[in-house]
Amino acid sequence: MSHTLHRRGTTDSLKNDYVIFAMSAKGINEAGSHVKLQRFLEIIRQFNPVNLGDMKTGNSFITSPETIIGNTKDTSIVHGVFDNREALIKALKAVKEADLGVSVIISGLLDDVHECCRQAGVDRHTCETSLGIWGKTERLPDEDILRFTTMCGHGMVAFSLVKKMIEDIKAGRRTVREAAEELAKPCQCGVFNPSRAAAMLEEILCLWGVRIA
Repeated sequence: MSHTLHRRGTTDSLKNDYVIFAMSAKGINEAGSHVKLQRFLEIIRQFNPVNLGDMKTGNSFITSPETIIGNTKDTSIVHGVFDNREALIKALKAVKEADLGVSVIISGLLDDVHECCRQAGVDRHTCETSLGIWGKTERLPDEDILRFTTMCGHGMVAFSLVKKMIEDIKAGRRTVREAAEELAKPCQCGVFNPSRAAAMLEEILCLWGVRIA
């Protein structure tokens, strides 16, 4: 899976951004795997992820975690997002202990993910990296906007929505947190990190000299 590989930003910005997800392999262990995927979600939910989701049902900002878990299918790919390393390590240890027999993937800074795996007693099997964006890059918005939109690997968070949320905060129509959660809603899979989004919104607004209540 590669849809969570393309998150852009500084090292400091990405340090508290971890996506963990699970899936079965078609034709190998897919049949009946929804029970294992449901258990995976139940386990990671104990450690307070900032987002949770399944590409077929949606994320925890448009539906309840119970609905996401209850609607999991054999073909589901289920996700959780953590905004701190300690929670991820605890979740990873619990997933290892459960020995579910499905593939588990973590996205984050390579060295940080490696250290999380080491502390959880997990051997990393494979490593994938992004080659960046190719093509007519001159048509892309500036980096400040891409840091938000690339947190949705399927491109469902519109450039214009990010700009609107910034304007809404400036106009007092939304708080930073409300804007961050609104940005999380279009990301069907639930891999958008609202905590990181809130921090980046505050950073942008401070640079623009906007006072945040």
